[in-house]
Amino acid sequence: MKIVKKLLFIPFILSIIIMSVACGNTNQSQNQQGSNSTTQTKDDKNITLTISAAASLKDSMQELQKLYATEKPNVKITYNFGASGTLQQQIEQGAPADIFMSAATKQMDALKQKNLLVDDTVKNLLENNVVLIAPKDSSEIKDFADLAGDKVKKVALGEPKSVPVGQYSQDVLNSLKIMDKVQPKAVLAKDVKEVLTWVETKNVDAGIVYETDAKVSDKVKIVATAPANTHKPVLYPVAVIKNSKNVDAAKDFLNFIASDKGKAVFEKYGFKVTK
Repeated sequence: MKIVKKLLFIPFILSIIIMSVACGNTNQSQNQQGSNSTTQTKDDKNITLTISAAASLKDSMQELQKLYATEKPNVKITYNFGASGTLQQQIEQGAPADIFMSAATKQMDALKQKNLLVDDTVKNLLENNVVLIAPKDSSEIKDFADLAGDKVKKVALGEPKSVPVGQYSQDVLNSLKIMDKVQPKAVLAKDVKEVLTWVETKNVDAGIVYETDAKVSDKVKIVATAPANTHKPVLYPVAVIKNSKNVDAAKDFLNFIASDKGKAVFEKYGFKVTK
């Protein structure tokens, strides 16, 4: 009788063993699937690029952001627009940024000297012109020389220490030998967009901006373009920041804006694309 009971107990033990092995295999399979799922999510993760760019690039860069989203929907572009000098200081102080786009080479050179850039990404991408603007209905100002006259009371200029257009403006006015007469009338702005706004709202009689800024406004008119020999060439260098956590993605975005699609957008806003 005892032997019969033992024989009946053996199949029961075997069934438990088989079920245990099957459950183990199932759990292992589920763990592998979870691991594969995690790897796939990591590869396809969303990326955010922070781009510190000169204020004069705002309109063109926002359009490029939309175009890029159609090609790389997993890459989110966040902009920090401002005066190039201010952006340079922010980067030097450790502010998060993946790409820097300046309106002058001075600020880019300063970051390069401090070894804050990915060297093989630094390049001059765009060119621009310096122009004198006035409100659309103004008839008093026809040239830079008119800024020295009694009829002009206020002239908007970028702050020359941090705003590249301010430095270019200073160079133009010094070259034309009218800086001493314009200086007492000068109202200094934090960036080129503020200069444009002050002219649009008629808070000043005139202002000096980039040609691209003037072209996006229907409230101002260009009354004169600064002769090329009165200021340094207006160049826009770009580069990837060395501390970026997404260097490859940042390089890809730079390649995109330098492509034919990117060039078409910049040219639409009046920039000259360097060769």
